[in-house]
Order: sequence, then C-alpha cells, then structure tokens
Amino acid sequence: MMFDPSPRAIHLREKMIDFLENHLYPAENVFEEQLRDQNGQRANPPVLEDLKKVARDRGLWNLFLPHPEAGHEPMTNLDYAPLAELSGRSLPLGPEAMNCSAPDTGNMELLSLFGTPEQKARWLRPLMDGEIRSAYAMTEPRVASSDASNIELSIVREGDEWVLNGRKWWISGAARPRCELFIVMGITDAAPDAPRHRRHSMVLVPKDTPGVTIERDLSVLGYHTFESHAEITFTDVRVPVTNMLGEVGAGFAMSQARLGPGRIHHCMRMIGAAERALESMIDRVNKRSTFGTTLVDQGVVREWIADSRIEIDQARLYTLYTAHLMDTVGNTGAASQISGIKVAVPNVASRVIERAMQAHGAAGLGPDFPLARMYAEAKIVRVADGPDEVHRRAVARTELKRFASATTPTPQGVAAHLVHQR
Repeated sequence: MMFDPSPRAIHLREKMIDFLENHLYPAENVFEEQLRDQNGQRANPPVLEDLKKVARDRGLWNLFLPHPEAGHEPMTNLDYAPLAELSGRSLPLGPEAMNCSAPDTGNMELLSLFGTPEQKARWLRPLMDGEIRSAYAMTEPRVASSDASNIELSIVREGDEWVLNGRKWWISGAARPRCELFIVMGITDAAPDAPRHRRHSMVLVPKDTPGVTIERDLSVLGYHTFESHAEITFTDVRVPVTNMLGEVGAGFAMSQARLGPGRIHHCMRMIGAAERALESMIDRVNKRSTFGTTLVDQGVVREWIADSRIEIDQARLYTLYTAHLMDTVGNTGAASQISGIKVAVPNVASRVIERAMQAHGAAGLGPDFPLARMYAEAKIVRVADGPDEVHRRAVARTELKRFASATTPTPQGVAAHLVHQR
C-alpha cells in the first residue's frame, strides 16, 4: 500500500519546511522570552501574530479541516498528516501559527458539521480567520470522564433559554484571553430510563456569559502550558435555545465525531516532536564525551538511536494507514485504528523524548532545549481525548467481535477470515 501525497500536499510540504527553518525555529526562543514578560497572562506574543501572518500568506492555514467551507479548500487526512507532523516539530508554535491547534480544530469541525448558518457566521468564521479562540468543556472532576456518558453538568430548558449548572476541569484554552466560546457538553435528559447515549447535548456558551467562572488554571507536571487547562463552574448560566449545537440528545455521538480527527492530529504532531527529539539526541551525543569516549560510541546510546528510529517509522506508517482509512471508509470504519495510534504514538514519542532528555543530561530538563516541554505535551496526549487504557479496551473489543464473527471457531480456521476482514 502506497501513501503518495497529492501535488498540492507536496507543494505545501516544501512551504512548510521553509516556514520551519526560516520562521518557526528562529522564533522559539523569542516566543519563550515574550511569554515570560507577560507574567502568565497568556496573551498572544507578538512573534506568534507575526508567524500567523506568514503562515496565512503562504497558504499554511486551516489545513486540518476536511470539510468545504467558504474560502477553504479541504485536504484529505492522508495529505494533511505529513504537514501536521512537520508542525509538531515546533510545539506549540507550529500548530497555532497555522490555525491548526487544539481545541479549536475539533470545535471548528463540530461547527462545520452541525452548526446552523447563524452559528457558523457568529463563531466558525472568526475561528477560521484566527480572530478568536474557543474551548471544549466536557471533562468533569466528579466523574470518570473517559466515559463521556458519565458527564453530569445539567442543561435544563426554561422558556426560550437553556440553563446550565455544573463544574468542568482540564478545559484546554479556556484561560486564554482570546477564548470567547465554550462548547459545553451536559445532560438534557436526566430521566433514569433515558437511553444512555441520548442523554447528552452540546450548547454554545460565550465565555463572558454571567455565571461562568474560571476557578483556577491547572499546571501539568508543575508546568503551566501556554494553552492553559482551566477548572470552570457554571452557575445558572443562561443562553438562548438557539445556542443548542446540533440536535438535542446528540451530544455523545457528536463528541465521537469531534474526538476521532482530533486524536489523529495529536498523533501526527507527536511524530514530528519525536523526530526532532531524535535529531537533537544524535547531535548532542556526537558533540559530548565521557570517560575518554564520545557518547555516540557508547553501545547503549546506539541502542537508543536505533530503537527510536524503528519506533518512529512504525508509528508513522500506522498513522498514515489510519489516515488512509479515515479518507476511504470514514471515521467510524477507522475507529479501531484511531484508538490504536492514540495508544501507540504518544507512547513512542514519550520514549524517544525521554531518551533524548537522558542524552542531554541536565540540559534536557531545562528551557534551553524543547525536550522538557515536548515530554509534558506527550504526557498530556496520553490522557487527553481518552486515556491509553480506554483505547486499548476499544481495540480489544473490535478484535473480539471480528473473531466471534468468523464462521469457524478455531484459531486456525479463523485466520483467513480475519485477514480478509482487514
């Protein structure tokens, strides 16, 4: 099976490589300095605004969105994958400079798929233009949110309004000054006998709505990310009934439609981060010596390099195969593979980045190299959009169903059937 990119994707890849080398990499230290000068305010540093203008002028803008919208030419997932990988080499600058960063990507997909013309004009257009940001409020502190049907925030209709009450946390991007919209998932049917997957809905809530309170900004491994992860309370929050996104009771299904593409985007970017970490490790061990021997000549270091190369290439092929399936059989048909890469790729990235950190010694723990930030991002991805354990469960469930559907009950007899199903 070949994963040949289209001529457009090849052309964009060349632009992306130039953007990385001549704009993103040189801007990384400037970005960090400008962030420090803000004292945690998380306003867009001027250098990020400059990068966004360059990216947009070069057509490196909204590449993630696979649906046609006004002024937007969609790409296939397979064509987007190598571009997302390149953007992941410079986290978080690359994805946001291209308007391809979470949680906006998933929220734009939701609005594109399910938004009314009025909702698209009010929210999707400014998001696609990079004028505002958004957050997706699903995870809650009181329940195991890896099962989205557990969500408890209440959404009750009173006249021409929806009234929201509940608490959310780890809401990415919510503390950013440009964040103006929350897509909030909660219960619209609290009846005990309500169908489990038809109890939830999604509502569009402007951030400045009375009753919305950001309680705190949560750190990750002691590290406050630029994206931010907030804990939020919703107390008698009222929005018009026209702020319902999609149909009432369709929230669970919509959440799966949103999370599928988001999971593969995370994986693409993690491959880019791992690739850059490997390059940094090789450069470092070629320049440092211990006990009279260059580090690169140590057997264990060569094992690190070899294992990293093997694992990255495996992860990339698995991700490209999944992107191909998403384009050909749809997100539902590729659900098992999406879950599979969501486990495999962040774990590969974590291992490769950790090896690179070890090879850098104390420098790998500090701000002079991007490795510590990459390591924190990889850990976030192992939990965000579903933890590893939930995705392993999903893959196992699919495999057991395929085995059970075979006509011959023995492993020997079922082999051909399983291969054919793939």
